[in-house]
Amino acid sequence: MASNLSLIHRFEPATRSGVAPLLLLHGTGGDENDLLPLGRMISPGAALLSVRGQVLEHGMPRFFRRLAEGVFDEADVNRRANELADFVEAAREAYGIAAPLVLGYSNGANIAAAMLLLRPRTLRGGILLRAMVPLAQPPEADLSGRSLLLVSGQHDPIIPPANGEQLAAMLTKAGADVTRRVLPVGHQLSQADIGLAREWLTRVEATADITSA
Repeated sequence: MASNLSLIHRFEPATRSGVAPLLLLHGTGGDENDLLPLGRMISPGAALLSVRGQVLEHGMPRFFRRLAEGVFDEADVNRRANELADFVEAAREAYGIAAPLVLGYSNGANIAAAMLLLRPRTLRGGILLRAMVPLAQPPEADLSGRSLLLVSGQHDPIIPPANGEQLAAMLTKAGADVTRRVLPVGHQLSQADIGLAREWLTRVEATADITSA
């Protein structure tokens, strides 16, 4: 782990060529260790860059503040998304990796969506699991050439179905190639999420050069 980088993180070098690095962003209460097993399952041998959120909510790490359940502090979203994008760009140089695909869950997926809208060149695309619209009025972004998988839970008590649809529409309007799937589950991840993510990643790897962006 490079000691000169600003955020607490873990880095695992690639053990297989020809696959994009993954940026792993945990949910509320997680840390930089949480999604490493998921990243290994979804993309075996890929370089993994896993980051800990800087905000604490009742002692639980998050990537940005919220005012209530489902109500985000959008000024903080903006600031933290830009800080995280700066970190990713510094980490790319430190570790010698290409622009990553992001794998984010819940709060991590939300900050990933914000990064895509605010700093679209930082990420090559990615997988957003249980994501919500992070900004009510985001700036215009150009996500052409970016592929995204959004997976929602049909019985998610936190995220209304319409919110996931709105996020997919927002990212599609920005030019991303968005695949949206709704599973008959709640907010927690399931084996079906892993299967969908692996299938999507295999398809994207087969149809585009995602290792050199």
